[in-house]
Amino acid sequence: MKKFFKSILKSSGFSSVAAAVICALFGILIGYIILLAISAPNATQAISTILKNFMYYKKPVIKLQYFGSTLVKSVPLILCGLSVLFAYKAGLFNIGVGGQYCLGIGISLWCALSLHLPWWLCIIAASVGAALWGALVGVFKAFFNVNEVIACIMLNWIALYIVNVGMAQETLMNLSKSETYSIRSLSPGSLIPSLGLDKLFHNQYVTIAIVIAILVAVLIHIVLEKTTFGYELKATGLNKDAAKYAGMKEKVNTILTMTIAGAIAGFAAACYFLTDIQPWKTSASVPAMGFNGIAVAFLGGLNPIGTIFAGYFIEHITLGGSLINTEFFTPQIADLISSVIIYACAFVLFIKEIFARIKNRKQEDK
Repeated sequence: MKKFFKSILKSSGFSSVAAAVICALFGILIGYIILLAISAPNATQAISTILKNFMYYKKPVIKLQYFGSTLVKSVPLILCGLSVLFAYKAGLFNIGVGGQYCLGIGISLWCALSLHLPWWLCIIAASVGAALWGALVGVFKAFFNVNEVIACIMLNWIALYIVNVGMAQETLMNLSKSETYSIRSLSPGSLIPSLGLDKLFHNQYVTIAIVIAILVAVLIHIVLEKTTFGYELKATGLNKDAAKYAGMKEKVNTILTMTIAGAIAGFAAACYFLTDIQPWKTSASVPAMGFNGIAVAFLGGLNPIGTIFAGYFIEHITLGGSLINTEFFTPQIADLISSVIIYACAFVLFIKEIFARIKNRKQEDK
């Protein structure tokens, strides 16, 4: 039994989980200190409310309803995290998830509200469009040696303005409110089916997108860790010259990496907006979902399965903040806690390195 626990403690998986937990606890602790500074007598109740989220309610039906909303809103966050993770594993930093996600929103809503296509075609179209957008970054990187971060940032803003201009039509948007019409009223066939999940959670927005997101995470884990294709992508990211010398097509692999990462981001947008949980509003900034995906990927220890839990945790904290007593605090305090956690995510790899050094020292002492 002792050997079993020792093997767990020495595993890389344990260090990843431990590092993520430390970051999360650090963010919660800082948030609690801030709450104490604002209103000490009410701080404990406020942090408890944030952490409880849907458990704050007493009626089981309402608990399920709000739990369902948390799941729905965590789906795009998880998938955006997977997009960042996939590119990072192949040695690329996909900071263009926001633009790819934005383009996925525009294409999926256009297909639904204008063309009235079925939901699965809307998802495919959004994924393909975002994949091509990501492929542009891959082409710039592979053939012109343009840093992917610079290319991604520029394409983010281009994607935003394309969507803003493309959606500003009377058939798609209520121009007086600058927001798109409800899919449920114009094209119910474009909504992602729930297969009974809406009744289970007493929430019409809960769909099979939740299940699909989990399956995508499992699939990415299998591709990266169990296939030759995944090995070649990671090898190219580690050293493209060595990969080329080994007979791998390093330029093709770079383009494919960004193409797949873009497709996942577009898929994330479609899986969220085709639930009709919220409309697209003309925006002056790139959706924050893409940047939050970076934090989710690192908080999840750059592991697809860990990303699922990290994405849910961030959304759980964020939505829990809307339930605190606004007489003493503003709901944005949860966003502040999430921001601290996100900032702390930058230290996940650092903490893992500390664990690795401790383990190495123990081995040397033996």
